Amino acid sequence: MDELFHVSERKSTIGTELRAGLTTFLAMAYIIAVNPAVLSGAGIDAGALACATCLGAGIMTICMGIFANRPLACASGLGVNAMIAGITTTVCGGDWHVAMSVIFLEGVVILLLVLCGLREAIMDAIPVVLRHAISVGLGLFIAMIGLCDAGIITAGAGTLVGLGDITSPTFIVGIISILVTVALACRNVPGSLLIGIVVAVIAGIPLGVTQAPTGIIAPLDFSSIGGPIADAGGVPAIVKVLTDPTLLVISFSLLMSDFFDTMGTAMAVAKQGEFLTDDGNVENIKEILVVDSAAAAVGGFMGVSSITTFVESTSGAADGGRTGLTSVTTGVLFILAAFFSPVVSIVSSAATCGALVYVGYLMMSEATEIDWFDVSEGFPAFMIAAGVPFTYSISAGIGLGFIAYVVVALFKGEASKIKPLMWVASLAFLVYFFVA
Repeated sequence: MDELFHVSERKSTIGTELRAGLTTFLAMAYIIAVNPAVLSGAGIDAGALACATCLGAGIMTICMGIFANRPLACASGLGVNAMIAGITTTVCGGDWHVAMSVIFLEGVVILLLVLCGLREAIMDAIPVVLRHAISVGLGLFIAMIGLCDAGIITAGAGTLVGLGDITSPTFIVGIISILVTVALACRNVPGSLLIGIVVAVIAGIPLGVTQAPTGIIAPLDFSSIGGPIADAGGVPAIVKVLTDPTLLVISFSLLMSDFFDTMGTAMAVAKQGEFLTDDGNVENIKEILVVDSAAAAVGGFMGVSSITTFVESTSGAADGGRTGLTSVTTGVLFILAAFFSPVVSIVSSAATCGALVYVGYLMMSEATEIDWFDVSEGFPAFMIAAGVPFTYSISAGIGLGFIAYVVVALFKGEASKIKPLMWVASLAFLVYFFVA
C-alpha cells in the first residue's frame, strides 16, 4: 500500500490517509440525500438516484485515487443537477433521458479536449497571479458554503445576505462545529476536522438537527442507468441531443462551467495537499483532468448529473491527505453507502461547517502572494477572489477575472503579455456569459 501510493515518500502515513478519506467522505455525504431530492423532480426514482449517486461517486473517486494518486474526490455536482432538473421539464419535454444525454455529450467532448492537451494548455496559460486569486476565491467560496449550510449566513430582510437566527438549532450546530475544529487545530490535534464533524453530528441529536435514520439498509436500484441509449421518440436520447441546437448550446454552457470549475478546485486542493508547485502548477494535472472529464460522462450515463471533483476534497487534504489512498478510502465509503444510505444521510451539512470554514481560512494565505498595488495584477485577482463567492460560481468568478486581466492589459498597453490561450479563454467566457 505504501509503495503503491507513495505514502511515505509524501511524508504521510496510511493511518493519516485513511482518516483524511473519512473526513472528505463526511464532508461530502450530504450529496447522497441532496442529489436525489433535486433530480427526483425530473421524474427519476429517488431510490435509484441514491444508489447511482453513491456508486458513481465511489467508482470515479477510486479511479481518481488510482490513476492520479492525489486526494481528490468526485460526486454529482450541485448546481448542474438543478439545471438538469429544470431543462428536463422546460426543454426536454419531461424526458430525463435526453437531459442526461446533454451531460454525457459534454463529458465526452471535454474528455477529448483533455486528451488533445487543450485543457491542460489553458491552465498553463493562466498567469501565476490569477492562480493565487483562484485559491483565495475558492477559500471564500468554501467558507461561504459552510456558513450558508449552517444557517449562519442567510438571505437578509431587504438585503442579499444577513446573519442567521442565532437561536436556530442549525446555527448552533454550525457554531459548535467551527469552535471544536478551530480549538483542536490550535492544539495541533491530528484529525481536528474529522473530530469537529463527529462532535457536531452528536451535538445535533438533542437539537433535532441530526435526524434518526429511516432505516439501515437500502435496496440497490439501477433503473437510472443508461439514459443516453434509452429510446426518446424512436431514436436514442443522445441522437436527439446531437440534432437539437438548443440542447447543444446548453451542453456548451455546461462544458464551460465544468472546464473551469475543476481547474479552480484542483488548484485549491493542490494547495492544501502540497502538490501545487511554486509557479502555481498542479502536479499530475493531466491525470486529474482525464478522470474528472470521464466522470462527467459517467454521471450522465448513470443518470445522476455531472460527476465532478468536489471542492470539499480540501477538507481531507487539510486533514493530512496527500495521496490517492485518501481518495480510494472516500470512494470505498461511498460504495458502502449505496447499501447504507439511510444511515449515512444523518450527517447534516451544518455538521461539516467547521471543516469548510477552517479550510477557507487556510486558503486565504494565498492573498499575500498577490501584488495588490499593481492594478494590472491586483484588479483581475480581485475580480476572481470576489467574483467566485459573490456569484456563487467558480467558473463565473474565473471568467470575470480572465476578462478583467485582458481588458486592463489592453488599457495599459501590455497586450503582448497576454498568452494566446488567455485570449481564447476570455472570448469563450464572453460567449458563455451571453448563452448561459
